[in-house]
Amino acid sequence: NHLKNYKPQISHFLVGFFVCFPGLYGNDGLLPARWQLRYSGKALWEQLLSSPTLLWLAPRLGLDTQTAMELLCLLGAALSLAATVLESLRDSLVFLFLWIIYLSMYQVGQVFLYFQWDSLLLETGFLCVLIAPVTSLRGWRAGREHDSVTFWLVRWLLFRLMFASGVVKLTSRCPTWWGLTALTYHYETQCIPTPLAWFAHQLPVWWHKLSVVATFAIEIAAPFLFLSPLRRLRLGAFYMQVLLQVLIILSGNYNFFNLLTLTMCLSLLDDEHIYFWLRSSLWWAGFVVEIAVWALIGFGTVTWFDLQINWDEGTVSSRTGVCVRLWDTAVCVYLHVCLCVFCRCACVEGFFKRFLGTVQWTVFGAAAISMFAISLVPFTFIEYDSNASVWPGVRQGYDAVSRYQLVNSYGLFRRMTGVGGRPEVVIEGSMDKVTWTEIEFMYKPGNLSAPPSVITPHQPRLDWQMWFAALGTHAHSPWFTSLMYRLLQGKTDVIELIQSDVSQYPFHQQPPMYLRAHRYKYWFTKTLADGSYPQRWWRRVYIEEFYPTVYLGDTFLESMLSQHGLKDKSLPRHVSEAAVPQVVKWVRSQVRGVSAPLLLWSLLFCSVTLCLLRGLQLEITLKTKPTAAKAEPKHTATPHHPDAKEANSNDKYGLGQRQEEGREEEEEEQQEEEVDAQEDERRGEDEESEREENDVRDEVEEEEDGEEEEGSVD
Repeated sequence: NHLKNYKPQISHFLVGFFVCFPGLYGNDGLLPARWQLRYSGKALWEQLLSSPTLLWLAPRLGLDTQTAMELLCLLGAALSLAATVLESLRDSLVFLFLWIIYLSMYQVGQVFLYFQWDSLLLETGFLCVLIAPVTSLRGWRAGREHDSVTFWLVRWLLFRLMFASGVVKLTSRCPTWWGLTALTYHYETQCIPTPLAWFAHQLPVWWHKLSVVATFAIEIAAPFLFLSPLRRLRLGAFYMQVLLQVLIILSGNYNFFNLLTLTMCLSLLDDEHIYFWLRSSLWWAGFVVEIAVWALIGFGTVTWFDLQINWDEGTVSSRTGVCVRLWDTAVCVYLHVCLCVFCRCACVEGFFKRFLGTVQWTVFGAAAISMFAISLVPFTFIEYDSNASVWPGVRQGYDAVSRYQLVNSYGLFRRMTGVGGRPEVVIEGSMDKVTWTEIEFMYKPGNLSAPPSVITPHQPRLDWQMWFAALGTHAHSPWFTSLMYRLLQGKTDVIELIQSDVSQYPFHQQPPMYLRAHRYKYWFTKTLADGSYPQRWWRRVYIEEFYPTVYLGDTFLESMLSQHGLKDKSLPRHVSEAAVPQVVKWVRSQVRGVSAPLLLWSLLFCSVTLCLLRGLQLEITLKTKPTAAKAEPKHTATPHHPDAKEANSNDKYGLGQRQEEGREEEEEEQQEEEVDAQEDERRGEDEESEREENDVRDEVEEEEDGEEEEGSVD
């Protein structure tokens, strides 16, 4: 289950990254990725060692850097979504390929990928390579059992993440954390709050202080229970973490980070608890699906026939509001058939198998110990004396693999920013330098009347960096100069980072002649004296100029571009007319203009629906097994067999692997034929004995009739 839930996190990143990639790293983007790949004539192996990324292979495949990155995103997203549905693809080699793809993006991602959750996803991905069964090397029906040695690394990573996040709040000497007042500022000063953050901000101060105390308890004390041998303590720690992560998701948009943390929390559970969950969730999911279907039918009826009820006159009016085309019907039927095909249950191996052998155990055990050892280096960054006492050999090992992001340091919300007000940068454009129009972003606060957005699990990378840029000067954010330059040029790829629907961009018809940026301070509005809600979500005060007025050819703009190395020094590679680049270009055209959160949730809903239907299909299969299976020999799982306990545990909750697991389909058919033959033979013997009894009965009756006739004659 841990591996199954890790796949959507990769797909969330890759799909979201694919949507925003052209504006960030394309040839006309803010920080073109091709600038990071300087071909100096070195051998391919030397290039891979200096910067481990598959993008070095792009020229050898006839692809430019932009097309190669988009192709990797599509391959990774398709593979991760397929593995979410098909258990046979949850293989160590598949995770290795996904990790390599993510690492390839990270190497050229620059500032837009330097977030802690990007490092966390890389580290978790590599742990999945060690934990996942190796099935592809020995066939789909054999593999390595999930051993507890490597699986403990997930709990150790979860411990490092949560414990460090709690400790750094104290070691930073931030007065808001020490004074228990941090949450009185957090909800309005976080990067992209949700609408519920406004309501949470209105809670009394004493509640915020208690919340800070609970946060310290969950992040500092509870992580020690992750390593407890007592099951109940681990379950208690699990539900404490779930509570914290769910509250963060409801009050803030932190992309896939909280979902990934919840996925790691699954390592605290055992199979018995998870099976109980799945059995309950399948029943409720089926009930919800039934209600949704009937509600959809009712809604569609009202919409299509435009039903309108006049309660005063007691009349109902209707008309045909939608014309249903045969093409739409055919497409729906085709999708339904495809869905049914995908939902067929495949015969896959069980969750637990014995180790492949002593050699394999030694290799993975050594890898687990090595991962634990080198993780001590970044973990001890929170305390200088502890870090200085780390064994030099371990430090050398960490330095040797640091470029691969195998282990990282963590510490979220170290200091509370925006205590005196939330700083925000507002960009304005003009055609005449007299009338200025604000350029509003899709997600970050800007318009005082616009409600906060809900975009989890998507991360708008530009909006996040705008939040960091507002904390300092534009010189600390060189990419901001590139943003102003691209907007003056009217680059569509960059404009779509601000508004996916380009028509909502105020200068979509013609680029602005002048641009400038100001810094404001924002605060949440408060409820009115009578308890009613205000019309606006935000209030703001002007602070200072953030970026001076510039235009194309402006001396200041040109000097900043040259200072930060943001001017094109080489022309991009010509896009090939081969099939692969054209396919990538076609896929890009299909998603252009689509909201990234909508696209992510659509893919997530489809994958969850397929998994749910597969689970329901398995449940139905187990309940409707032929009665002939009862007559089969029961030598497959005896009480003394190592797998008997596991099989009984799975059958107990009705959600285990198939009862015929480990037997070939031909053997099952032969056994069924033997049972049928035995039944036919037994049925034939019964019929023959019944005929013999009837013959004997007839003979007796004839003799009795003959005696009666003789008596009457006498």
